[in-house]
Amino acid sequence: MSATGSKTDDQINLNKAETLIEALPYFQRYAGRTFVVKYGGHAMGDPKAAREFAEDIVLLKAVGINPVVVHGGGPQIGAMLKKLGVESEFVDGLRVTDKATADVAEMVLSGAINKELVGWIAQAGGKAIGISGKDGGLVTATKVERTTRDPESNIEKIIDLGFVGEPSHVDTSVIDTAVAAGMIPIIAPIGAGEDGHTYNINADTMAGAIAAALGAARLFLLTDVTGVLDKEGALLTDLKPDDVANLRDDGTISGGMIPKLETCVKAVEAGCDAAVVLDGRVPHAMLLEFFTSRGAGTLISSGGS
Repeated sequence: MSATGSKTDDQINLNKAETLIEALPYFQRYAGRTFVVKYGGHAMGDPKAAREFAEDIVLLKAVGINPVVVHGGGPQIGAMLKKLGVESEFVDGLRVTDKATADVAEMVLSGAINKELVGWIAQAGGKAIGISGKDGGLVTATKVERTTRDPESNIEKIIDLGFVGEPSHVDTSVIDTAVAAGMIPIIAPIGAGEDGHTYNINADTMAGAIAAALGAARLFLLTDVTGVLDKEGALLTDLKPDDVANLRDDGTISGGMIPKLETCVKAVEAGCDAAVVLDGRVPHAMLLEFFTSRGAGTLISSGGS
């Protein structure tokens, strides 16, 4: 090997060592704490991205942090419904879910996607267990209610979204048991209602409720955008709940980002230390956000983290 080549290799190794040293305080501070990660978006359909995500999760476990993964699967559900000839309707971004759609959603989420993620974790050297909110009474769901105002009569009407639910209670016993056994819980966003019905739950909402119940150190929402941008397109790296409300009121945030940030605020106000919205398409974005001083997304906290 040439002297130049050796010097280059030495510099690469030094950079790796410096990165580990930079991460050391974070390893020490959060050993034994829980990170809840919502995984979804286009990254789920990319084997390379899925492999990198699994490696990140296994690394967190290896350094003493307890990762809990909640996954989505909207595109996969849509593809299966199309294949089966079942038509879908959306209201305010939520899929109207009749009994047939609910059955397909549970099959795709709790079956194909959930077990595929368990497999990726195993391939990366981790031990994962795939469950849904129905297992061990993890998440009790209540039916989501939405209203709309008729533009002509100005009368408010109730919209029936079918079997779409939201968490009303979280019992973390099954997660605690899995973590104590050294396993990584991979959770499908399906819950059972007190009425005995199965409900499809928005994965962001489910992850936020679980993060709050666990008193997680971090809630990570991996998305298809860089984070929260100001009106000039610059990334906003640190926000407080009041900031989120102001950004919504002045129109800086809109569309699908609003419910994501509302989920983050609710989680933080209910016991999660902080929540982060970041781009899941960026390799190892979660590790860059947490274990380096540079950061990689938008952090929402009450001010104490």
